[in-house]
Amino acid sequence: MHRQFLMNLMLASIWVALTGELLFQNLVFGFILGFFLLWLMNRNEDDRRYFYQTPRIISFIMYFFYEMIKANMQVAFDVVTPRYFMQPGIVKYPTNARTDFEVTMLSTIISLTPGTLIIDISEDRKVLYIHVMYLRDKDRFIQQLKNGFERRLLDIIR
Repeated sequence: MHRQFLMNLMLASIWVALTGELLFQNLVFGFILGFFLLWLMNRNEDDRRYFYQTPRIISFIMYFFYEMIKANMQVAFDVVTPRYFMQPGIVKYPTNARTDFEVTMLSTIISLTPGTLIIDISEDRKVLYIHVMYLRDKDRFIQQLKNGFERRLLDIIR
């Protein structure tokens, strides 16, 4: 998997050199072009994991930035307006993450999003206790987290 990623970066670098301009757009287009070239040339079924994981990773990064911007806007709006819209609460979140790495990554991603903070993790690593700044509906928050960060993150890790 690492070999394909390095080859993809090399193809993207060649594309940037051919265009003659070191622009972000050229690098992204070169990466996408290199990804499809490698995908077309790959005949070995053992090395196909890269071609499934890369779109998932890109999707997760875009989803994370979307959620981060949305949470930042909500917190910023609450700070600049005279009235507070906060409804803080603590949620007992049952997680599907089992290994130390999965739990650590999930709790870090949740804590990086403004308005949420991991308070504690149960001894058996099956429950996260999350402080939420804007908790309107506990069940909806849990479902959004399950179908959002946790599902995408575990798809990448497992």
